[in-house]
Amino acid sequence: MSKNIKGYGLALLFLYLFWHLSAFLLDRPFLPYPFYVIQESFLLLRQGPLFLHFLTSACRVVSSLLISFLLAVPAGLILGRTPRLDKYVAPLIFLLYPLPKIVFLPLIVVLLGLGNTPKILLISLIVFFQILVAARDAAKDIPQQWVLSMKSLHASTWQMYYHLVWPSSLPRIFTSLRVSLGTAIAVLFLAETFASGDGLGYFILDTMERRDFNAMYAGILGMGILGILSYVLVDLLENKCCRWNRI
Repeated sequence: MSKNIKGYGLALLFLYLFWHLSAFLLDRPFLPYPFYVIQESFLLLRQGPLFLHFLTSACRVVSSLLISFLLAVPAGLILGRTPRLDKYVAPLIFLLYPLPKIVFLPLIVVLLGLGNTPKILLISLIVFFQILVAARDAAKDIPQQWVLSMKSLHASTWQMYYHLVWPSSLPRIFTSLRVSLGTAIAVLFLAETFASGDGLGYFILDTMERRDFNAMYAGILGMGILGILSYVLVDLLENKCCRWNRI
């Protein structure tokens, strides 16, 4: 744990020095020194707007990931262990999976209006397919001898899923969830800059248009912190739920 903290500290120090050096060499208003950005971040946090935008974005990301996880994991595990069903559903999945679903944002906004619902729906839709494919492939790749061993013990279908399919697939599911975080944050930013009045994406765009670069970078830092905290949360959950998978 101490080694991880030391590594993160060194990484932050490197990024800070790189940012400071870049600001010094460019000497342009659009790239302020990190000290002033951090100072502005604390000021905005005390005054309230940045913290409220951060909470709004965090709720949207967490809600989307939770919805996607609860829907995609059971569907993926069932498809992975049911070849007949997978035979008919898999072509539809691989047809829809590569589609750039972000282009449906205007349509979703028209149908559902502004607010949290269209943004959560869009992020959930994108992340859903990533987790679904990972869960399906993980369940399908379970060694046959493990399945035969469970059947020799007269395990029911429920016991098969609970004691074999679920724990065997969980590490790859968490990996897909971790990868999906980057996609979720990126889609969140795009969704919040389109016909929105709150969230970190809106805050960044608004401060950019007002040429308030210190506040803009404070919003970018907030978006980065949101991604890091989400990643750490998923990592902690994986360590707790997949103890047998630790190296």
